[in-house]
Amino acid sequence: MEGVDIVAELMKVAATTAPKGVGQDFVDVKVASKEEIAKIAEEMFRIAKERDDPGFERDGNNLKNSEGLVLIGVREHPGPGLDCGACGHESCADFAQASKTGANTDFVGPSCMIRLLDMGIALGSAAKTAQIHNVDNRIMYRVGVAARNLNILDSKVVMGIPLSVTSKSPYFDR
Repeated sequence: MEGVDIVAELMKVAATTAPKGVGQDFVDVKVASKEEIAKIAEEMFRIAKERDDPGFERDGNNLKNSEGLVLIGVREHPGPGLDCGACGHESCADFAQASKTGANTDFVGPSCMIRLLDMGIALGSAAKTAQIHNVDNRIMYRVGVAARNLNILDSKVVMGIPLSVTSKSPYFDR
């Protein structure tokens, strides 16, 4: 659907221009291609079997039946110099020196709370843009896990926003 493609690009604009903490941008935004959507859905089905997690299968079916997908993530980043401690370290310098996790997890950590808030604001801006144009959408953790596994977005943490234009939102009664 051409309308969904247009709205996905507008969502990318909204996420890209969303405010960023300390005026620094570590947010990645991508409109997934139809081929990437199919690959991500298949990865979600694989994860569902591997983990015996029906949520990945349910969300994979949601994605498979979607007309579009916007991915939003946060890239590798330094701390902003605020030394707030929300990342679990006493200073941004300690955060920068911390060993990274993620070999056996859905996402790579630690992450700076300010950078994750930036991603959250971008996600909200994108979802709002879809809603303004009456395109059904839902922010999905599991879509992001699969997209990150496939390296579709070069980010530590990724979320996906599938898009649908049908008479009833497929993301509502899950």
